[in-house]
Amino acid sequence: MARILVVDDEPKLGKLAAEMLQRDGHAVVRAGGGREALVAIAAQPFDAVLTDLRMPDVDGLAVLRAARARKPPLEVVVMTAFGTAESAVEAMKAGAADYVMKPFSMDELRLRVRRLVEKHGAEEKARRMVGELTPRLVAASAAMRKALESADRVAGADATVLLLGESGTGKSQLARYIHFSSKRAGAPLIEVHCAALPEALLEAELFGYEKGAFTGATDRRRGHLSAADGGTLFLDEIGEITPATQVKLLRFLQARELVALGSSEPQKVDVRVIAATNRDLGAAVREGTFREDFFYRLNVFAIEMPSLRARPDDIVPLAEAFLQRHGVPGTKLSPAAREALRQRAFPGNVRELENALERGLILAGEEEIAAEHVAEQARPASRSAAGDVLTPGFDLDSFERDLIFAALERAGGNKASAARLLGITRRRLYSRLHSLGEKEPDL
Repeated sequence: MARILVVDDEPKLGKLAAEMLQRDGHAVVRAGGGREALVAIAAQPFDAVLTDLRMPDVDGLAVLRAARARKPPLEVVVMTAFGTAESAVEAMKAGAADYVMKPFSMDELRLRVRRLVEKHGAEEKARRMVGELTPRLVAASAAMRKALESADRVAGADATVLLLGESGTGKSQLARYIHFSSKRAGAPLIEVHCAALPEALLEAELFGYEKGAFTGATDRRRGHLSAADGGTLFLDEIGEITPATQVKLLRFLQARELVALGSSEPQKVDVRVIAATNRDLGAAVREGTFREDFFYRLNVFAIEMPSLRARPDDIVPLAEAFLQRHGVPGTKLSPAAREALRQRAFPGNVRELENALERGLILAGEEEIAAEHVAEQARPASRSAAGDVLTPGFDLDSFERDLIFAALERAGGNKASAARLLGITRRRLYSRLHSLGEKEPDL
């Protein structure tokens, strides 16, 4: 589970602690004193350190400082004799995660170390997640740097955050970045797409319900707010929820407590809320479709995610980062393709850019991605353009069949890629082929 350094100049106690930790599945290295521990910390990787405070050669505080100086810092549990509580306080001030007083039971020590390892694992996951998210949040442009600086500033606070911007700009990515950069990183991040759920179901999903609260409620269920206790709830497309649900969420934001459907018992939960929308909520307030008091509760700290049109300097770095995530060097993108991407308007923003590059990878194959591989696809035809197609004898089924087969041919028979070229899901592609009475074409 974890690699732990046990430091104690008392051989019997050090041996007992090491054996107990090994039985729990940890890899244990023992050091017979502080000087030996400093050498081990400098030379070997560890997840945590268990050290005595009083040792004759180098004391536990020196071991603690060396462990905390590592990058990332190691978590430390100190052991100290009963009656020297001031030493434990000093150690905690110096950065120790926990302490145990001698004599202690091995079960107590096991519990302290388990908590430490879980905390370290959560922090390690958070660092890994931030590392994975950062390349997706390319900030070569001033507009995106401003958004990231705001995210870094608010991550350490518990304020409600409202993310604004067009669809596809990366609001959900920024919400994850804020969570995993915060002190709540080790707790759950629950994401809810508000527009995907009808009102009654959204309320039940958020607040939970008691058995018998409504038809079909055969068991008690905890809602997303309860599940996110200690962590973050991300409410995507918050502008789509109904006024009735707005009232319920407003009450939660005011009191930080909820009442499950079918219950009369309020429940306190500690949840940080991040909401996102592509709507102009100020205009919605003026139109009467969005509650003003709820808007102000959400709009504690707003971050505007810029459109890709407002950050042209980020287009090529984003493209290179996307290719690298797919194991392809950025040099595969030709100079002409780079210029073609810079000239595009990208109404679908980063999401459209990623789709264009994925399509480009498919079309280029082993070759360099050329400008024609990332050329903008035709937009849905206007009514006047559609009218030009509607000549006597026009056959809609034949037209659709030819279009689907052309996409399959271009994608080399890969149905998922063909569906992306057509702007539909693979399931819908299968459905259309079936409704047209067609099997997969021979390519």
